Amino acid sequence: MEELVKFVENEFVTKKDFPEFGAGDTITVYYEIREGEKTRTQFFRGVVIQVKGTGLTKTFTIRKMSGTIGVERIFPLNMPALQKVEVNKRGSVRRARIYYFRGLTGRKARIKEKRN
Repeated sequence: MEELVKFVENEFVTKKDFPEFGAGDTITVYYEIREGEKTRTQFFRGVVIQVKGTGLTKTFTIRKMSGTIGVERIFPLNMPALQKVEVNKRGSVRRARIYYFRGLTGRKARIKEKRN
């Protein structure tokens, strides 16, 4: 059964080339929005909270602050409306899922930048 799923993934699904990113990284996601007949590109810039799944089912959660309210959005990696992903900053965190980030405000909500 797994072989059949992998075969279908490789043959029929077009894979997009996005840069590697992980939890703690600040990224900008550009995606297409359709409003009736018109389409426009919108972006969502925030910190990656988690990357989950493998292959076709891979998703990532981004959190940004809109004023004083935190907004989170989950993007499937193979969503057709997804146009491009830019990595703005590489963050240095110790965990793969930084849910504790939701409770932090102000200076404590800063993530150290990874040094090369």
